[in-house]
Amino acid sequence: MSSLSIIIGRFLLGLYFLVPGLSKLLAPASQLEMMEAQGIAFAQPLLAFAGLSSILGAFALMTGRYVKLAAYGFVLYVLLVNIMIHPFWVVPSELQNFIKNLGILSGLLVLAGYAKPRWFSTQEWWKSDAKV
Repeated sequence: MSSLSIIIGRFLLGLYFLVPGLSKLLAPASQLEMMEAQGIAFAQPLLAFAGLSSILGAFALMTGRYVKLAAYGFVLYVLLVNIMIHPFWVVPSELQNFIKNLGILSGLLVLAGYAKPRWFSTQEWWKSDAKV
């Protein structure tokens, strides 16, 4: 696979999580309202955690640092969002969002499959995965 297509894919997947992550922190009202309507406990701290995680994970994907770890973290995040926010088995109109998220999840799994394994460490954390 072309390394240029991997870089572009990483950047676009990162952007997909960065923009909503910023929105969760800078304008949380609508997201909080939706979470509370779904009956999600501890909505406010979970929303802050989701926003911060989305921003950090997005930067990891976009800059090529800890790609496998970020991609698998987002896989878990997307699964949780699908189950908690888009339950098409209860609300049939959520099927499109559920399926769209499965497409995002599949891209994350492919990216994780191509990424080098690297666990977080305080040594050389700033270097891209390709340089470590």
